This record gives sequence, structure tokens and C-alpha cells, in this order.
Amino acid sequence: KDLQKDEKRRVQLLAYATSQEGNTSKARRLSLSRALAVREYLMAQGIVSTRMDVRALGDRSKSGPANRVDVMIQVPR
Repeated sequence: KDLQKDEKRRVQLLAYATSQEGNTSKARRLSLSRALAVREYLMAQGIVSTRMDVRALGDRSKSGPANRVDVMIQVPR
């Protein structure tokens, strides 16, 4: 709800995925698909798409689960 009220806040979606075949291109496409699904959900909650940045990082996860979408809230200074 804070995101809906404070239009200065931005959301960054960082998506990761692994491909069973070890194909980097497929992993990136899968991560993009996941990020876009999260963006669609947030838009349904009233967050406009112009406040969201999507990054499909594929299999470049350095820590945490390999298949995930991190939602980062950027608070203006």
C-alpha cells in the first residue's frame, strides 16, 4: 500500500532462472517471463508500469535461490 500512495517510489525487479540444458539464452528468457509476471501482478495492484524497472539476469545469481524474482523498492532521498 505504501507503493500505491507514494508515487516517488520505484520498483526494480531482478529476475533469475536456470535452464535445465545449461542454455544461457533460455535462462534469460525464462527470467524475463518471471519478471513480467511479477510486473503484471503489481500493475493489477495499482502500481503503474512506468515506475518499474525489469532486469532479466538469467543464470547470473551470485547468492540465494537460482530461480527467483527480487523486488527492490527504491525510496527517494
